[in-house]
Amino acid sequence: MPEDSQDGKSAQMPGIGLPLYSRVRLGAFEITTLLAGTDILKEPQKIFGTNVAAPEFAAVSEANFIPSDRFRRYFVPTLVNAGGKLVLFDTGLPGETPGVVTALRAAGHAPEQVDIVALTHMHYDHIGGLMTGGAPTFPNARYVAGSVEYDHWSGLEAGNRGGDLVRQLVTPLADRLTLVREGSTVLPGITAIELFGHTPGHMGYVLESDSKRLVVAGDFANHYVWSLAYPDWQVSWDADKDAAAGSRRRVLDMAADDSIPFTGFHMPFPAIGYAERRGDGFRYVPASYQLTL
Repeated sequence: MPEDSQDGKSAQMPGIGLPLYSRVRLGAFEITTLLAGTDILKEPQKIFGTNVAAPEFAAVSEANFIPSDRFRRYFVPTLVNAGGKLVLFDTGLPGETPGVVTALRAAGHAPEQVDIVALTHMHYDHIGGLMTGGAPTFPNARYVAGSVEYDHWSGLEAGNRGGDLVRQLVTPLADRLTLVREGSTVLPGITAIELFGHTPGHMGYVLESDSKRLVVAGDFANHYVWSLAYPDWQVSWDADKDAAAGSRRRVLDMAADDSIPFTGFHMPFPAIGYAERRGDGFRYVPASYQLTL
């Protein structure tokens, strides 16, 4: 039998690896999901399913082949090439070089090429990449955010962490910021929808090209089993838990009834999938090759 290498040593295990981007088509649009980062969190029931008994949470986890004591979280902005205009939805966490920039470059684009940055909401992991070293990461972009969302965070008193972050990262861009509500058009084929609950003014965006649709749904569901599959399970990260459950059902009803794919910021990469009804809940069906044909 041949040896593993010329010096007879075993091959090294470099560790788990994931691609930095995935690109598909939606009519005349190109949709690129960008892996801006990932981490592992423990004790997930302190976050998900806080209103269900621990044995039920464990049983659901086991039935879906996932551990109930830890989980991997993904940070996945969505980049859309719409008629030659690059629209980036959310920016991920901050960094000396933000993860979204690394993934964007891997996908063949530079930050200077981004025309519009549209925010689903203003949590740190969605606005952290707006600034790098005190300067805009996307220097040629204009910005879009929900009016309810911006008014909420920017109106909080100094000393509130969320409000201070918005004033630090979003307010300096105010001269290039457009505030939107339900039905606002970002670009032809990109329409804002209100998915309030996770934050007071959380937004989604419906993309439509050549009669094909996709929803950029942000944090409407923060886990594909413990939130999406059971939309009434409460999530500690949701500001208004009843409204968040309603927004989950709005996206999932639309997706299931009309076979519309969606991206979720924290879904397993590449974070594009479909929803199928299952009892009073849903099943997440990851996209395979449907959008590449």
